[in-house]
Amino acid sequence: MRPLVFAHRGGADALPEHTLAAYLRALDEGADGVECDVRLTRDGHLVCVHDRRLNRTSNGTGLVSAKTLAQLEALDFASWHPAAATEDLQVEHTRLLTLDRLLEALRERGRPVRLLIETKHPSRYGADVERRLVEMLRRYGLAEPVAGDPVTVTVMSFAALALRRIRTLAPALPTVYLLEILPPGVGRGRLPFGARIAGPGIGLVRARPNLIGNLRSAGLGAYCWTVNAEEDVDLVLKHGVDGIITDRPRLVLEHLEKVPPV
Repeated sequence: MRPLVFAHRGGADALPEHTLAAYLRALDEGADGVECDVRLTRDGHLVCVHDRRLNRTSNGTGLVSAKTLAQLEALDFASWHPAAATEDLQVEHTRLLTLDRLLEALRERGRPVRLLIETKHPSRYGADVERRLVEMLRRYGLAEPVAGDPVTVTVMSFAALALRRIRTLAPALPTVYLLEILPPGVGRGRLPFGARIAGPGIGLVRARPNLIGNLRSAGLGAYCWTVNAEEDVDLVLKHGVDGIITDRPRLVLEHLEKVPPV
């Protein structure tokens, strides 16, 4: 059985990251799910933006957390990407994406979609990020997985404290502990309270070839990021990961079709 394929930030290679255009393209290409980052605006809205600052992915400046939703919606979040000059993209698909709009779009796809939501820390709003997230998921009926619901949510973070908050607020939500370095104990299959899935970066998997095996021996899952080259797909397949998070979902899916099932 092949691993799940998740479009990182919607598939950030082909189209501007965290735009609805990117998410819809990735799902059309066959991705099993998508991944997004969330931050809180000054007026309490969850928006899909990776960086703390606006400079890289918009024509704005300053901190996302210092802006209101209206201020962010006035910015251009697409023209920085090379595809903006060659693709015929709908304006409403390239403006700021709120988590609310993304959830609505996924519900409308009419097929099962897995959504990975990363809460970004440190944040000036601390625990409010997780509180607002769980409140929104409850409004959509997604805080407790239900058989047959086309959208299923998993929450991810590099911050163990954020995962503890999710465990307290919504115990049924699966969580992923993201790893760029290896904290004590994790290499032996010990994750923070409530987490049953590890999320190592591809560099960590290369550097620690026993890591995935140890996690799986401990009964834990593994989602690896950001896997963008065929040789890295082969590497994580060899280790038996459960999920591949990639900027290039089409490349990964096409490569998986060529690889004999394990």
